[in-house]
Amino acid sequence: MKRLLLTLALGAAFFTLAAVRAAVIPPEADLIRTLRSDAPPADKAIACKFLAIKGTREAVPALAPLLADKELASWARIALEAIPDSTADAALREAAGRLQGRLLVGVINSINRRRDVQAVTVLAPKLKEADPEVVSAAAAALGNIGGAAAAKALSQALDQAPLALKTDIAEGAVVCAERLLAAGNASEAVRLYDQIRKAPVSQQRLLEATRGAILARGAGGLPLLLEQLRSPERAFFHIGLVAARELPGRKVTEAIAAELEKTPEARKPMLLLVLADRADASALPTVQKAALSGPKSVRLAAITALDRMGHLGAVPTLLDLTGEEDADLAKAARVALARIPGKEVDQQLTARLAKATGRLRLALIELAGQRQTTAALPAIMAAINDADAATRVAAIGAAGLLGSAQHAGQLVQRLGQPGAEEAEIEKALLAISARERAACLPHFMVLMQSQKPALRKIGLHTMASVGGATALAAVRTALQDADASVQDEAVRTLSTWPNSWPEDAAVAEPLLTLAREGKKTLHQVLGARGYLQYLQGDPKLTPQAKLEKLNAVYPLLNRPEERRLAMTVLGSIPSGRALEQLMELGADDALKEDACSALAGLAARKDLADAPVELRRKALQWVVDKSANEQTKRQAQKALRGL
Repeated sequence: MKRLLLTLALGAAFFTLAAVRAAVIPPEADLIRTLRSDAPPADKAIACKFLAIKGTREAVPALAPLLADKELASWARIALEAIPDSTADAALREAAGRLQGRLLVGVINSINRRRDVQAVTVLAPKLKEADPEVVSAAAAALGNIGGAAAAKALSQALDQAPLALKTDIAEGAVVCAERLLAAGNASEAVRLYDQIRKAPVSQQRLLEATRGAILARGAGGLPLLLEQLRSPERAFFHIGLVAARELPGRKVTEAIAAELEKTPEARKPMLLLVLADRADASALPTVQKAALSGPKSVRLAAITALDRMGHLGAVPTLLDLTGEEDADLAKAARVALARIPGKEVDQQLTARLAKATGRLRLALIELAGQRQTTAALPAIMAAINDADAATRVAAIGAAGLLGSAQHAGQLVQRLGQPGAEEAEIEKALLAISARERAACLPHFMVLMQSQKPALRKIGLHTMASVGGATALAAVRTALQDADASVQDEAVRTLSTWPNSWPEDAAVAEPLLTLAREGKKTLHQVLGARGYLQYLQGDPKLTPQAKLEKLNAVYPLLNRPEERRLAMTVLGSIPSGRALEQLMELGADDALKEDACSALAGLAARKDLADAPVELRRKALQWVVDKSANEQTKRQAQKALRGL
């Protein structure tokens, strides 16, 4: 037996390949001869597998005797199940009449898979067998085959079988009833479902039969459905919820909605979700009513139901709920409104916002931002001067999300007023400038000319967000500002200037000037860092130009931190001279590892047109000799082998 299993395991791999490449499968006649020969069981098993792919009725007489072979029965059934001919059904029926035990169960399972209608007369007597496995397999097969004859056999067995076997028979009967219903024989399905419901079987079978009995009755199943929804037993209540989602009809929806008024509080949320899943607009008034009053758990479930329904009729109720004092209810309503699509929602939102006050006004402003409701901008901008601080903040945030350059100007005017929310307004201005760019410059120039240093700093940030020559000139002017803190902010702004190269490449000159002549050490450091960022980012700079500009700034780099940044720039320049400079700079022990890391990457690049192989080899060997980092060494050694 162990040899057979090993051979079959090896054969399985071959079989998988053969199934894909059908040309290697032997002719059917050869496979049949193998089955009728004295070949080892493993060879016969593989022949059965091949016959499952290309077997015809010619193979059935050779396969049928194997159904009684304990070692080969399962392999023979695999082939017989796949052969598209009635002779295979006949062979299985014949075997079912003479086999016992596990072999019989296997044959019945194959009949089940083929759904052989003619097998009903063979299977029905098996429901009286003493072997419970045979009874269970026969019941399952009869259920799957379906039809009036199978239903009659299962019905009789359900009445007459020993108690221990009734649940297995009921399982087949449930499937048979489903087949009857699918075939349009609802009355027979109802009869079988009802018989199961009255039988002493497991609760699972009772639940399945109850659901089926409801659905098979159609509109007439409503009383039975309501009986389950009122059941004190949790399992039957839940099967009622399942059936309530499946039983169609407006009357069913109305009955479930009416039941909501009578059901215990703990069950109301589940019924509300059933109404939502039915997607029937007739339930909308009931769900809206539940959302507006009552226990919080029920109200939340009702809002969730309105969310799922996504019906425009729910919008007024949800808009009201966004102003709820309870934060959870208000949030749930906002989430629901944010997901309901359509201009009608935006129109109602805009109209309501124009008249709203208090919490409702705040909530609707936030919702307008979420929904990108630009039509609400007039009401939003009016609210940036609201007496309530939270409302002002919400309006400013929404203006940032939705506003244009015109609205940026209104926010700038708000900055000049006492008690303005400077941090929130700055965020909004930066958000608008990211969309509107140069159109915002006239408004931002007002900030640059403000008498207040704090506003001039905000102006610097907005200039950086816009970018371009005009904004850059304004920031350069601020380097000479009368206020030292504004000067510092102008330096920081330049050092992190947007890298929209080459459009903003003009920032290079003031950055280099700062690195050379900055009034403070901090200015010099930031100028150098910004200049190095420019060198690395500007794609129009040739390798030679980058090297020249880097050499111009390198003497100004007094700290290891900036020199390491310079090495990073060098490591990005595809030039032999960059290799040489990295080795030179690596003589400094503080920078050696940084030089090794940059060299290992640069020397392996394929675009080093002016770097001879010997120079690359020298650089990589230098890394191998000098680096203490094993990963860097391995990278260099790999590149050396590639050379």
